Amino acid sequence: MRAPLRWVLWDVKDTLLKVRVSVGEQYCKETERLGLSLNPVEVDAAFRQVYQHYSRRYPNYGISQGLDGQSWWIGLVQDTLSQCGVQDPVLLNTAAKNLYHNFSNADNWEVFPDSKKTLENCSSLGLKLGIVSNFDNRLEPILQSCGLLSHFSFLITSEKAGVAKPSPAIFDQALQKCGTPADSVAHVGDHYVNDYITSRSAGIHGFLLDRHKKNQAAIPEEHRLLSLEELLSRLQKYMD
Repeated sequence: MRAPLRWVLWDVKDTLLKVRVSVGEQYCKETERLGLSLNPVEVDAAFRQVYQHYSRRYPNYGISQGLDGQSWWIGLVQDTLSQCGVQDPVLLNTAAKNLYHNFSNADNWEVFPDSKKTLENCSSLGLKLGIVSNFDNRLEPILQSCGLLSHFSFLITSEKAGVAKPSPAIFDQALQKCGTPADSVAHVGDHYVNDYITSRSAGIHGFLLDRHKKNQAAIPEEHRLLSLEELLSRLQKYMD
């Protein structure tokens, strides 16, 4: 017999909130304050290349290699700006540290219009909410400044957990915090593998958020959400 739904776990980036403007624009705004003039398109391209390299070379913020989220990001920003011609080590260090802190508050993040109401509606149904995110330790202050933190009973970031999606181990940690069987837990996220496949493989009711109808994966349509406004009716089927 299926256990009734008790918890909803959430991804954060591109599920509940997104970067307000492009990384290139954010980085150029900061470097302009320091007297530099860079091209946002070039910075974006450099960032994507460096980000991919760091993600392969130092996965999950390099935790297993002695790094942490802050040192990982500062190194990534410095290397990105170096590729764009910034060579002064003082400027590189200042810009990287400033940008790391800039992304710790609501100024650089935008909450999706359907996020807060959906979280409130979930709570009104008696569901408890938790976070499972491949994020660094800035997530708590970001959610606090965006007015979302109070909705959640716990946060698990991949930096703190020491393991990242798509490893099922991060969902194992979440289920321990929930204290309920997997089939009484749902998960909502925008990444097909990290969120949908991994949560489903753990026995959790995974839903794929596909806001822009870009994901071509063949999944049951009742598992696909085009907006968070569709979630409540899906969840109610698992609550009886």
